[in-house]
This record gives sequence, C-alpha cells and structure tokens, in this order.
Amino acid sequence: MYAPIQTLDRWLMQLERGAVIALTAGIAGIMMTQVVMRYFFSAPIFWAEEISVQLLVFVTLFGLSLLVQSGQLVSIDFFPAALPERARHALMAVLGAVLLALLLFLAVLGWEWVNRPEVRMELGATTQLPRWYNYSVLPLAMACMAFHQLAAILRHARAALKGAAA
Repeated sequence: MYAPIQTLDRWLMQLERGAVIALTAGIAGIMMTQVVMRYFFSAPIFWAEEISVQLLVFVTLFGLSLLVQSGQLVSIDFFPAALPERARHALMAVLGAVLLALLLFLAVLGWEWVNRPEVRMELGATTQLPRWYNYSVLPLAMACMAFHQLAAILRHARAALKGAAA
C-alpha cells in the first residue's frame, strides 16, 4: 500500500509541475501577444486579461499543491526541530492528519459550491464562457493537495514506526 501511493504521489507531482509550467507559459504568451496587438496594431485582444487571471489562479492552486507535496509550505518548525527524530515524525503525522482533514473539507465544500445551479449558470464577462470550469479547479487542487498530504502522513508514520523498531 505504501509504495503505490508514493509512486502515484510522484506521478501527480510531475503532472502538476508540467501543468504549472504550461499554464505559466500560456499566461506569458497571451500577455505578450496582447501587448503587441494593443500597441503595434491598435487591436487589443478583448479576452486576454480575463483568461490570464483565470490561468494565474490555476497556477497558484496547483503551485500550492506542489508545495504540499514537497513539504515546503511556510511553517513554524522550531518545536518539531527540537524533538528526537521518532517524535518529530510522529508529531508531523498527527499535524498532517489535521491538514488532511482540512483539505478534504475544502474539497467537498468546493465541489458542493461548484455544483450549485447559480454557479453553473454564471458566464465570464468578456468570453461569455461558463465559469464553473474555472471554479472546479478549487476542489480539484484541494483533492490533489489532500493526496499529497496523505502520502506525507504515510512517510512520517513509517519513519516514526521504523524508529520505534530500531
């Protein structure tokens, strides 16, 4: 059970990293094209800002998911750092379970919000595209973060138990 989850965690991380890179390149491309079209041809792209903001939200959420996977979220770690290795891993597993519960709660809450009829009917201001697909990135990213957190909890629990067996 441990090895397949860690493998899926790495695959998901690689997929997210590729998506973040592609989306960031998309933002840069759209905005550079917008500048050229506006200032050289006096024909701005009317949807460029809206789409760029949406892509930036995607990059931010999946970037956060990558931070969860790599354990690089901002934290105050002077207390865990002062503990012995086994106790530190046990504490990190417990704290990770709290974060996992929060992420799952946000994923479910976000999914329920996206499926509300008034949210499903909302359209973008300039593109007139449905906005639910933008909003659905929130529960998707929270679910990805939750999976990364589950993998981290298993790593910490394994390290805590391995220390106990030694």
